[in-house]
Amino acid sequence: RGDFLYGRGISDDKGTLASRLAAVRALKAVNGRLPARIKFLVEGDEEIGSPGFEDFVAEHRELLAADACLWEGSGVTWEGQAVLPLGVKGLLYCELRCRGTARDVHSSWATVVPNAAWRLTWALATLKDQDENILVKGFYDDVRPPTKAERQAVKAMPDEAEDFAKSLAIDNFVLGLKGRKYRSRHYLDPTCNIDGLTSGYQGPGSKTILPAQASAKLDFRLVPDQDPHDIERKLRKHLDKHGFEDIEIVTFGAEHPARTGLDEEWVRVVRETLKDVYGQDPVIVPTMAGTGPMYPVVKMLGVPTADCGVGNPDSRIHAPNENIREQDYRTGIKAAAAVIDAFGRWRP
Repeated sequence: RGDFLYGRGISDDKGTLASRLAAVRALKAVNGRLPARIKFLVEGDEEIGSPGFEDFVAEHRELLAADACLWEGSGVTWEGQAVLPLGVKGLLYCELRCRGTARDVHSSWATVVPNAAWRLTWALATLKDQDENILVKGFYDDVRPPTKAERQAVKAMPDEAEDFAKSLAIDNFVLGLKGRKYRSRHYLDPTCNIDGLTSGYQGPGSKTILPAQASAKLDFRLVPDQDPHDIERKLRKHLDKHGFEDIEIVTFGAEHPARTGLDEEWVRVVRETLKDVYGQDPVIVPTMAGTGPMYPVVKMLGVPTADCGVGNPDSRIHAPNENIREQDYRTGIKAAAAVIDAFGRWRP
């Protein structure tokens, strides 16, 4: 509609994949051949933590061997500047489940019968304080401090906090964060987030019950060198220590963080190419705020990664009216073709 293309997953990240297929087609049409051998590695389970992907990579190292990787899912800033991410955060996605009684009972029994919703609420309240500090013992122990180059990259990023706040219809971010502190926390810090809460009656009108069960879905975004399996063990110890041994942890996804260094030659090649295509230097992002299965590529295969794409800051990924702009898509095709061509001239 108009200058926009809409569709579920069009920004995250079918549009980027389509743009690269179009780039390959264009290069072959113009030059008769590609400047280098290209391998597409596409898997459909990224949104549920890419189960089995590490095993697949381990079993097919020779098939997947490469000199460099062009990752998926980036885009442009509010001002149209290309964004060049070099890493992803890790993830632990789990559900806390609490059962208080064998069945729901009338709420008049709240005087003496334990309430699963309250118990889960008390457990959740032990995980983080009002200053946004995560209180699980040892949670921050393995966080690798960002390098000087990574800190400088974050400092140099454009300040888009105000634009993003307006798109969300909010006045302030947590802790009143602004400027460099906002960017540093967003890209370089781990998180503890509640994705959803379920308990009791939530239909229309009233129903006075005391719920037997309660559950909460959580995700922890992790940074190098945190291990999602280690965080899961620490979460279990934390709950036990605070008297919540009865609360069950069900894990749905675990991914390690990964990051390519800013000093990699591949990063230079992609950065210079994007500058030529977009007419200005790209924004270097040491680590995306989100997660993807980059760890097996960077750590197991030893392949440096860099990213460019067709999204925009208001692409609304994971939400209604997910979109990309037609012009960003066209420019994304040109960028992908230019990066492939540059790789053909550079490849080590």
